[in-house]
Amino acid sequence: MAEIAAQGPMPTRFPGLKEFWHYFSMNKGAVIGLAVFTFMVLAAFTAPIFAPHEPYAQYRDAFLAPPVWYDGGSWKFILGTDAVGRDILSRLLYGAQFSLLIGAVVVTISLIVGIALGLVAGYFRGWIDVAISRVMDVILAFPSLLLALVMVTILGPSLFNAMLAIALVLVPHFARLVRAAVMAEKNKEYIAASRVAGAGSLRLMFLTILPNCLAPLIVQATLSFSNAILEAAALGFLGLGAQPPTPEWGTMLATAREFILRAPWVVTFPGLAILITVLAINLMGDGLRDALDPKLKRS
Repeated sequence: MAEIAAQGPMPTRFPGLKEFWHYFSMNKGAVIGLAVFTFMVLAAFTAPIFAPHEPYAQYRDAFLAPPVWYDGGSWKFILGTDAVGRDILSRLLYGAQFSLLIGAVVVTISLIVGIALGLVAGYFRGWIDVAISRVMDVILAFPSLLLALVMVTILGPSLFNAMLAIALVLVPHFARLVRAAVMAEKNKEYIAASRVAGAGSLRLMFLTILPNCLAPLIVQATLSFSNAILEAAALGFLGLGAQPPTPEWGTMLATAREFILRAPWVVTFPGLAILITVLAINLMGDGLRDALDPKLKRS
């Protein structure tokens, strides 16, 4: 132990948290995005505690009740109620749970599948690379929302099917990113040294090459998180995502659009929730790119 102490601190494999925060915090928009996203996460987890009402509870004496600052508004329903008397604030808080769940599930599925395909294509090359790349090109040739619509139409409208469709649409972005990173890394000296030392293909792909591709993957995952929320809201608005009475933000917009002139608050607040959340995540993605990409780090 004394010899180890005399040698000084062990070198770390990854940049320290202090250095990461230094570059991340230089982007003020990213810090604001992180604060807003943190608030959204806290709101989602504490919804059962702080939501003033149950999200499915209907108050038949308060149809389309206005927010508290409108004439006739009440502190019982701070943001008003919808067409069947459900509290909008409570549904927004519970809707944050669905939106974050959608983002997490979609990114997880697309990340796992995309990494596997990208590693195989970039490492083995040849006909495997050609086959995987052409399939990814075909998927990318379609507009993402159109392809998701087709898949959900085939599978049937539901939140689970919507998440699967969106995950499939996002897979090519991860696969192409990993493939390019693997092709750039596989011919470097440390890979040759590992191969000479007896490392097999799976070990080289997952334990040697993949850790050096994580920085761009983290940035892409962050941006895909916001895309997943936005596309799930679009599918919900079209009636192909989460089904009523689920308090998902896109579904809330779909069920309230006929009241946009009579009671604008029923569409304003779900729309703002989607806008603010997606914008915050995109700002975070910009900050992560600045902090993790050495080419963009400023001295």
